[in-house]
Amino acid sequence: MTFTIPGNPVTKKNHQRILKTKDGRSFVAPSVQYKDYEYQCGWFVPAEGIDYPVNIKCLYYMETLRRVDLVNLLEATMDILVKYGCIKDDDSKIVVSHDGSRVLLDRKNPRVEITITRL
Repeated sequence: MTFTIPGNPVTKKNHQRILKTKDGRSFVAPSVQYKDYEYQCGWFVPAEGIDYPVNIKCLYYMETLRRVDLVNLLEATMDILVKYGCIKDDDSKIVVSHDGSRVLLDRKNPRVEITITRL
């Protein structure tokens, strides 16, 4: 299965904010930028309910050459795939590998191309 999520990929880890609960306790929450990206991804992620071993290859086409951490991009993408029901969980029994994943440049058409292959 292959699908594309348009837009500049956003990491979850590097876009965090500290908020407070009503009783004053602090907690870390994703940024508004990440939450917007996560919401937009929902329109493009198929709800497959995958619960068997797969390789998930993610090609991240960024709009700039700024430094970005591939692991953080993968973490955000896996959380999004779980949230929208594409995969049941992102543990190592389902997501066995990310072979072929990498960060590339496309200034005019930033996106994530995701290929899920059953193992």
